[in-house]
Amino acid sequence: MSSEPMTLWELDLKERVPPRSVADTFSRMKRLYSAATLNQHLLDYFRCPEGFIDFSVDERISSEARYFLFGPNTTCYGRSVCKTAKAEVGSLPHDLLAEVLIGEDKITLPFDPTEVIDNLRLERYRKNGSGSPFLKSLYYWFRPFTNAGIRRRVQQFHARNWQHVKFPHWPVDTTVESLCETLMVLSLNAKHIDRVPFIWFWPKAARGCVAMTHDVEAEIGLEFCSELMDIDDSFGIKASFQLVPEKRYFTSPEIIRQIRDRGFEIDVQDLDHDGRLFDNEQEFMRRIAVVNEYGKKFEAKGFRAGVLYRRPDWFEHLDFSFDMSVPNVAHLDPQRGGCCTVMPYFVGRILEIPVTTTQDYTLLRILNQRSIQLWKAQLDIILRKNGLASFIIHPDYVIDHEARSVYEQLLRHLSELRSGNNIWFALPRDIDTWWRRRTHMRLEQHSGSWQIVGDGAEDATLAYARNVNGKLIYELAGSTGSA
Repeated sequence: MSSEPMTLWELDLKERVPPRSVADTFSRMKRLYSAATLNQHLLDYFRCPEGFIDFSVDERISSEARYFLFGPNTTCYGRSVCKTAKAEVGSLPHDLLAEVLIGEDKITLPFDPTEVIDNLRLERYRKNGSGSPFLKSLYYWFRPFTNAGIRRRVQQFHARNWQHVKFPHWPVDTTVESLCETLMVLSLNAKHIDRVPFIWFWPKAARGCVAMTHDVEAEIGLEFCSELMDIDDSFGIKASFQLVPEKRYFTSPEIIRQIRDRGFEIDVQDLDHDGRLFDNEQEFMRRIAVVNEYGKKFEAKGFRAGVLYRRPDWFEHLDFSFDMSVPNVAHLDPQRGGCCTVMPYFVGRILEIPVTTTQDYTLLRILNQRSIQLWKAQLDIILRKNGLASFIIHPDYVIDHEARSVYEQLLRHLSELRSGNNIWFALPRDIDTWWRRRTHMRLEQHSGSWQIVGDGAEDATLAYARNVNGKLIYELAGSTGSA
């Protein structure tokens, strides 16, 4: 028998229930905790009342994570009941949607939805990290001795097989959204109800959100910032400027004041943009302590890593409110992968505002395109999912007339899109504020009607998710059409 003393809680429990019930109680608590964890991502996504969602996981779930389908076009990665699921993306004939068991008001899933969504958002399906560390180190060692043309050819060579990458799905991956929608349809079926109330994704019933960001990489880009702000202002669009604190250029208080006084935002971009921030944990901890100090000096709420190198598991050390380093699809980036979502999401206490469109450098210099057709196609996919379209436009790369013309075409298209649709054009700091408020809002029923309660509720919109022939349709309260 153990000589360790019991806690007061355990002693009180033994006094009130028969001896065998202690183990039963702990088992019940474990099941309740597990159920809450299973449901949490879907509850956070929709912000709907808890009683509408109740999942459990099939006990036959495997110990090895693999790729599988959940619906005809939804590729997932995680542990599942399917023994024939693939360790790699390829031919995935078995659809686990057929393995879902719907009982009395409850659904038994063939996988853990929280685990799968985390695997997507945190890029845990990636097995090879950011490529060869040796080749990466070699590139950044030689980089100062090369010109832009040589660097571009190296980058094009690195991206040469991008069209053969099967997952995430190009040009925008909305796997997380599709998974959440399918799970909500299943919940509606299990509960035998036709709709679920939830808190709409964006303030003031906005259909979607657009965020413009400018990463300033070199002195020439810094000198162009004033003119770039003039261009943005001519289309009524504000943006955030991500500044590199060290080595690249001198960031004076006057420059920061000028940007901020014109209604634009300042955020921190890396430390010195040498591509080495995440190489090893010891060096990362040294550098990030300095980065955090620059964040306080610049009064910046947001951070973005240079070249979009990232390790989400290390984000907890960022002393910022939000991060903007994770792309939706990264086929053409030095570090491939992607978070497979067009919505912000939390990584611990940090809000991740993902990059959901192709960067200007990639469009103009890797793909050699001089039109906005790709951006328009991405915008269409994102807005169909009521998501966030976030752009990275570098002042350094839109100085020449041709590149500037392409950017102005984008701004003109965005301006026209805003005039004909209810789209929220927001700075990253405003997205961060809204998403945090929405996370703490809740729905309460009063006299038979649902009401949104919490800080910022006056800007929130009540919406309903409906199952229409197996497809989830959104309706805003008081509206006659679909969102």
